[in-house]
Amino acid sequence: MCSPQSTSWRRPCARDALVIRIVGAGPTGALLGLLLERRGKKVELYEARADPREVSADSGRSINLALADRGIHALKAAGVFDRLGSALLPMRGRLIHYENCDTNFQPYGQAGEVIYSVSRHRLNQVLIEVAAQRSRVRLFFQHRFEAADFGAATASIRDLRQDRLISVPMQPLLAADGAGSAMRREMAARKLIQASETDLEHGYKELSIPAGPGGGFRLAKDALHIWPRGNFMLIALPNDDGSFTATLFLPKHGPVSFASLSDAGSADEFLSRHFADARELMPNAVAEWQAHPVGFLGTVSANPWHVRGEAMLIGDSAHAMVPFHGQGMNCCFEDCMEFDGSATQQSWQAVFTQFGAARKLNTDAIAAMALDNYSEMRESVADTKFQLQRALSLELERRFPRRFIPRYSMVMFHHEIPYLTAQQRGAVQAEILSELTAGAVNALSDVDFGRAEGLIISRLPPL
Repeated sequence: MCSPQSTSWRRPCARDALVIRIVGAGPTGALLGLLLERRGKKVELYEARADPREVSADSGRSINLALADRGIHALKAAGVFDRLGSALLPMRGRLIHYENCDTNFQPYGQAGEVIYSVSRHRLNQVLIEVAAQRSRVRLFFQHRFEAADFGAATASIRDLRQDRLISVPMQPLLAADGAGSAMRREMAARKLIQASETDLEHGYKELSIPAGPGGGFRLAKDALHIWPRGNFMLIALPNDDGSFTATLFLPKHGPVSFASLSDAGSADEFLSRHFADARELMPNAVAEWQAHPVGFLGTVSANPWHVRGEAMLIGDSAHAMVPFHGQGMNCCFEDCMEFDGSATQQSWQAVFTQFGAARKLNTDAIAAMALDNYSEMRESVADTKFQLQRALSLELERRFPRRFIPRYSMVMFHHEIPYLTAQQRGAVQAEILSELTAGAVNALSDVDFGRAEGLIISRLPPL
């Protein structure tokens, strides 16, 4: 077996030409490795962090992941989905918490359409457990990518345990190293690609709602809980131990912001005033507020995603998005499926070029929809007209299932519908909903469904 070498460049051994190297063994890199191994490829995964099977999850940095149809489809293809078991908690919809402590449940879709709350750490553990059992996959933890030599087609990776630099061929190398991708920043610094990182100007803090007596859930466990408050919001997703991971999204600067709530007293007063029912369930909120950093929220864009046939960005390293549509991981997993399907033909440069050009249209679309959904979650979900239009969209789907599927449902429950199609049809459907609920239309019984049929047939061709 060949092994990583010292910094001096070497001629690749016979095995190297058959090895696909992946930088980043988080969920995206690990799944990508499994899919490629399934096709008979030899895969090496390099990860800067420790083996997730041997360490606990980092506190204060992870937003629970929402697993939807696109991600489920990919996990099933890799033979992983069924192994997640009780780590998957089904959520049927949003439970809105108003400031007066009233609540309103809004289903995500039709009966049986759910998304799952899952711990990122547990998901990563399972993916690595499966990868470790595959003979054609080699795992290198505490190995950090540091630099690329695009002239020699080699990458420098530091073995952090022994503090030594090793050199590996990029034939090819796939960078799944996340939103802060070192590979993307190096490609951009060398003017080989164009890349941007756009800050949302809002950040987040992770808080928690502990389990009740005997591990019971203190809120409904089959919903994503949202406390919408206009320019900020709190959400909570269930965990399999009865607790909830709560995340506060708030401007980083301004009159009501993380900067203005810098001490324990002001933070406690803010939480108690705006989220009274949640604050009662969060005994550790102030301590967590002080201990946990403000997380970054933003959108990453790159073009192209590759340098010749040597290195390619995939997942968040190419197109990170804000988390408000629950599609970050699902989109990355769909990347893996589509790349895996294209990696059997032509040269690596041709594969990279065609994959990136086609896929970017869809990742740009979901990044825009994710930004739209932030406004919806913190403002619109509490609006009565929005609630009517949401109910109407589900009714129209029941009546015209081949023509009208709500945009949210197209994204979350239909992996066969491209993101770009969902965005384009969603814009048409929004116009139809607006027209059907204009004026004195305040309930489904007020809607003219004859007119609805005409609008849908004339504007929405069958899917």
